[in-house]
Amino acid sequence: MANFLFVLSRDDAQAGTRCFQLAKIAHSKGHQVNLFLIDDGVLWADSTRDLKVRTTTGDCPQDYLPYLVENEVPIGV
Repeated sequence: MANFLFVLSRDDAQAGTRCFQLAKIAHSKGHQVNLFLIDDGVLWADSTRDLKVRTTTGDCPQDYLPYLVENEVPIGV
């Protein structure tokens, strides 16, 4: 088992989606995962934010972030 630290510093659907996707994959494989939101990334902590904005690959933050919350992956703001 490895330890992963993901840091999201941008308020961008593409960056957020990739960060949440990689964190979900690592956690689902049994690794310890921590996520930090810094700079403009703290805007992802807004519970009223629209998480269904699609990226160029067709996925969105809504596809991954709920998993992290439901599985109590530590998210620091």
